This record gives sequence, C-alpha cells and structure tokens, in this order.
Amino acid sequence: MLGRTIEATVANLRTVEWESLGINFVMLFSPNTFRGAPHTILATLTYPDGSDQKAEVELQRLVANEFPAVTTVRVKEALQTINALVAEIAVAVRGASSVTLLASILVLAGALAAGHHSRVYDAVILKTLGATRGRLLLAYGTEYAILGLATAIFATAAGAVAAWFVVENVMNFSFRFDPAAAGLAAITAVILTVALGLIGTWRALGQKPAPVLRNL
Repeated sequence: MLGRTIEATVANLRTVEWESLGINFVMLFSPNTFRGAPHTILATLTYPDGSDQKAEVELQRLVANEFPAVTTVRVKEALQTINALVAEIAVAVRGASSVTLLASILVLAGALAAGHHSRVYDAVILKTLGATRGRLLLAYGTEYAILGLATAIFATAAGAVAAWFVVENVMNFSFRFDPAAAGLAAITAVILTVALGLIGTWRALGQKPAPVLRNL
C-alpha cells in the first residue's frame, strides 16, 4: 500500500455475494491499518418507500450544492437493466421448458398411437370374455397412472440432481429443492398421462368385436 508492505493475520473467511449489488470488498482491514493514508468513504442511500426521478435529481442537486467534493452516482438504472435482463432470462427458461413439455407430450402421443392396434385387440378379446367398458377403462387408467407415476418419480429425481449440479457447480448459488413445485409438476404429468391414454383407448373400446376377430 503506497510502497509499504502490510503484514496481516487472516482472522476469518467469508463468502462475498456479489449478486446483492451492495457495497462489498474482497478483503477487509481494521481502520488503524491504513490510518493516515488517503482514502475514500463510500455510502449508499435508499428510499424506504421508493421515489421518483424528480426527487432523486433534487437530492443530487442539494448534495452537490452542500458538499461539492461528494460524487453522487445513481445505480437505479443499472438495477433496472439487471432486473430486465433477469426477467428475459426467466422468460427464455420458461420457453425452453414449454418446448420440452410439448415435445414430451408429442412423444407420449406417438407411443400411445403406436400401441393403438394392440389395445384394440386386447379390448375386443376382453369384451368377448365378458369384461365391461367401465372395468376396461379402470384397468387401462390404472396402467397409465402407474406408468405416469414411475416416469414422474424418475424425471423429478433426475431433474433435481441436474438442477443441483448446475446451480451449485456452474452458477455458484445455493440450491433449494421445492417439494411443492416438484409435486405439482409430477401430479400434472400423471394426470396428463392418464387423460391422453384414456382418450386414445376410448376409440379402441368402441370397436365392434366381429370385424376385429375376423382379422386375428
């Protein structure tokens, strides 16, 4: 410091949270360490209930008149820019999630369509043996519910692990698992699976047994 070597003892370590955008420094010393050296005092000023641009400009004018050596810097615009950028990133993430969800629904619909003929044959055979439409719907609904539940559990676990890795190791943030959001997503996935499955099965249950049995 100014040509002098300062020896110091590390008293404690801390984590600097730069995302708070507050005044912060990597290293902190006691005031006596640099006593007599030229220095600058920093301070922040915030309005508890917010303010408009007119009030802020008036405050800057008063500070400049009363304390000419004080430099005032408004950071409101920078914070607004950062907030807008974060909002755009959130929209992009939601958009990517929506595309992923849509692709998953299309894959599920394709899988159900591929197994349509098999379900038609199964339904006809079971109806011939005396199964009612309600019992078949219950059986297929249970099958789709188990399939959706197993998929939701695996997807939630895999997504949580991937999110933890990205948040902790890439973004250097603290990860917090939200059971409510994960549970809501899992329940929605199960409901969609059962609904789409039953929609595809309804046509299979409406097939007449005779034409199908002749083609077996």
